[in-house]
Amino acid sequence: MKKIELLSPAKNLEVGLAAINHGADAVYIGGPSFGAREKVGNSIKDIETLCRHAAIFDAKVYVTLNTLLFDNELEQARKLAWDCYNAGADALIVQDMALLMMDMPPIALHASTQCNNTTAEKVKFLEDVGFKQVVLARELSVNEIKEIRSKTTVPLEFFVHGALCVSYSGQCYLSHVIGHRSANRGACAQPCRLKWNLEDENGNVLIADRHLLSLRDMNNSKNLEELIDAGITSFKIEGRLKDADYVKNTTAYYRRAIDEIIARRPDLERASQGVSSPSFEPNLEKSFSRGFTDYFAHGRPKNIDAPFTPKSMGEYIGEIKKTDGKRLTVKLKDGITLHNGDGLCFLDDDKQLQGFNVNGVDGNVVLASSVISTEAKRNGEILFDTKHPKKKDLFTKGECFRKAQVSTSLRSARNDELYRNYDILWQRSVDNSTGNRKLPIKLELSETSDGLRLTSVDENVSICLQCPKDIAKNPEKALETIRTKLSQWGDTKFVVESIDIQLDTIYFIPASVLGEMKRQLVTELELSFRLKRNEVKRNGEILFDTMHPNTKDFSTTLEMTRLSYLANVTNSLSRQFYENHGVTHIDDGLEKSMPEGEIVVMTTKHCIRYANGLCAKETGKPATPLFISNVNGRFRLDFDCKKCCMKVVNI
Repeated sequence: MKKIELLSPAKNLEVGLAAINHGADAVYIGGPSFGAREKVGNSIKDIETLCRHAAIFDAKVYVTLNTLLFDNELEQARKLAWDCYNAGADALIVQDMALLMMDMPPIALHASTQCNNTTAEKVKFLEDVGFKQVVLARELSVNEIKEIRSKTTVPLEFFVHGALCVSYSGQCYLSHVIGHRSANRGACAQPCRLKWNLEDENGNVLIADRHLLSLRDMNNSKNLEELIDAGITSFKIEGRLKDADYVKNTTAYYRRAIDEIIARRPDLERASQGVSSPSFEPNLEKSFSRGFTDYFAHGRPKNIDAPFTPKSMGEYIGEIKKTDGKRLTVKLKDGITLHNGDGLCFLDDDKQLQGFNVNGVDGNVVLASSVISTEAKRNGEILFDTKHPKKKDLFTKGECFRKAQVSTSLRSARNDELYRNYDILWQRSVDNSTGNRKLPIKLELSETSDGLRLTSVDENVSICLQCPKDIAKNPEKALETIRTKLSQWGDTKFVVESIDIQLDTIYFIPASVLGEMKRQLVTELELSFRLKRNEVKRNGEILFDTMHPNTKDFSTTLEMTRLSYLANVTNSLSRQFYENHGVTHIDDGLEKSMPEGEIVVMTTKHCIRYANGLCAKETGKPATPLFISNVNGRFRLDFDCKKCCMKVVNI
């Protein structure tokens, strides 16, 4: 039977607990350092607390140790790996191959998506050298995943929801080149979310001030079963910078979707135990998103980019029909109700995101917190000469983009699409939700020579309590009271599935006695679950043999004897690893040494030509280079139409 894992992000202990309580089978969290999110670090004590909580539900905790390492950091990283292991972590997610050459603890290593896991050959190599799970590149299609699965046996992990890096992970150096903030070192400044101009080779501006490299967010919720059949066993939600409300909602949504598949598939089972009951209705459109795409799951789709804003638009709720100062007449979708305090937004005539709060609602009239003007100012330079219709499809929907002055009021026109990016009532219900995850237990109450015994049958955990045994004057009522009290487990992690009362004589048992027995049993059960997990991890198979010289010839497997800076080698041990596997020439990674001349700073399947109607395959015209520019620099765009990808080149 195949176990299916829902893997949720944890910004910190609070978010990690929320993820598990709302249905995650596993969480991934950064440690004190080297976690690919420089601003998000967590203490070993917090990781240990999270592991103790996860163990009760047989859920797992993966610690991210997936930045590139310098030589002077190797020993610190090794010690951190041992600290995570001793805290109870189930696996480390890593990028740097130096970790395979160290004296590491017997803990599973997962190959981060930063390893650029795009082919069956690469994944097979990672499997051969000992990785226990591989995080696949987001750009892969269902068919490409099937191909990888057909040639490998290692568990495959795949991002199904959240923000998309426009570049292949591990292959983006734009932030490092612009401001010495390396994505591979956890310090990405996200220049892909900035505004850029698109220029031709002569410097003529074709598109001005658009988020040309910004993508929509991943949403593969409709492809889950297809991905399972393709070979995915771990579904990963992106978001280690996200707060608890985002993680609660996305986790609860995917928990429900995966459970529905498992319920009708006898070949599948869930990877952890316990049932969650969130106190809100999960809805992906109500959490932060830039709009959704399933990316390349079924080939290249239209509209994967978000060129107008990198901010959250939220859910589409209707149209603006008329504006009058702060009053908007709207036509809402069926079932939509607005409330004071909701946040609404729209794209104005210049495709700028405008937002306001709802200060009042009267039927189809909304009172906004800002004046909504129907006239957009058009005093800027015209960037597109409309006498050239052949170039029109370079612009989204054929519109002429202009540099417009920003009005002090919000601008709108009739029939603007209206979105809600903050639903105040729904948000309150999410904030108040505990997830209420419970483990079902079967109880047996029996007597001892000097008291009573309460047993959790399936777990074979019992506690005994000395107490007087007074025969009940009203056995029927006493029995009813016993069942009622033993059924009430409040805010503990357990819920009673059945109660078997094995008493030859019915006694009057005070509520205080039953309460004390339950408290002691909770303590013993929690300890038992933790001990069982530790026994499996400590006394079972050695999960990872840390020395792998010549396990598999890397140069033969991947037909590589030379590695460029794209291999991200920044220390002596990772260099030794590749040399042990047949590589004869290894360049330093950019973070260690910047080569002279032109370098590719980003490789992406997002194609600006395709996004704007200029695909060479569709137009039959050559895919000549274009350029993007802003205050941070000017970069050339090269188009590899055979591989259907785009390269951003530092010139």
